Amino acid sequence: MFKFPSYVDLYRSGVLKERVEKALSMLEECRVCPHNCGVNRLKDEKGKCKTGRYAIVSSFFPHLGEEFPIRGFNGSGTIFFSYCNMKCVYCQNYTISQFGEGEEKSPEELAHIMLYLQEAGCHNINLVTPSHVVPQILEALLIAVEKGLKIPIVYNTSSYDSLETLKLLEGIVDIYLADFKYWKEKEGETYSKVKDYPSVAKDAIKEMYRQVGDLKTDERGIAYKGLLIRHLILPDMGESTEKILDFLKDLSPNTAVNIMDQYRPFYKAYKYKEINRRIRYDEYQRAILTAKKKGLTLIS
Repeated sequence: MFKFPSYVDLYRSGVLKERVEKALSMLEECRVCPHNCGVNRLKDEKGKCKTGRYAIVSSFFPHLGEEFPIRGFNGSGTIFFSYCNMKCVYCQNYTISQFGEGEEKSPEELAHIMLYLQEAGCHNINLVTPSHVVPQILEALLIAVEKGLKIPIVYNTSSYDSLETLKLLEGIVDIYLADFKYWKEKEGETYSKVKDYPSVAKDAIKEMYRQVGDLKTDERGIAYKGLLIRHLILPDMGESTEKILDFLKDLSPNTAVNIMDQYRPFYKAYKYKEINRRIRYDEYQRAILTAKKKGLTLIS
């Protein structure tokens, strides 16, 4: 039986509009993400994310390359936002995340994109790199719901997220698709140029789990609610991987996790000898076996 996502109820009750107003107020002295830049993005000032009043979109399409519970049979309605609040030296999408490839979109245009992806038969709206543009997303969502949007929302994030911002998303985001990149603070500082990544990510993931719980799928295996963690295996970081998997087991024995082996030394990775190579087969297999021993739910 079809059930409307909970954001529809928030719209009907007026709560969604209140969340939009609160989120937009966070742009005035920006505290949308953990950087807390303090610039007035309502006046198009730009901080670390290089994004002002309106979101920049690189591309949007039915994505058939995500995990099966996300892509399903018809694809995930993916919207790639430009720029990022992290500076990963090995980012494979660096022309988008670092150079800002894309076009600025008004709230009305962004809402139209969401509705287009729903009309195309996508199972969900997949917001990629959304942490710095949550107010703009909510502003567009309000318009889209008014015009009939009714499919689940996926928040596809690095997990470098503000708790204040995440709390605004309770009842709006149905599925959190969250990276957990590093266990050691130095790794985050060296390879993504952010402070306190492990502590920020742990708190963020705990909040995501509190909101949506374990991943839930329908009779077709397609997700409609819950948390799915991605962990990209990096060269010579097996110790961090094991610590991350321990954390996920403590979060919930049923945590769904995708352990990814597609690391390539893109962008500026050649400057860092220790990560200037692909991962070895044994590094990936060790991570898979560790996750299985801990009883985690492996998703691919």
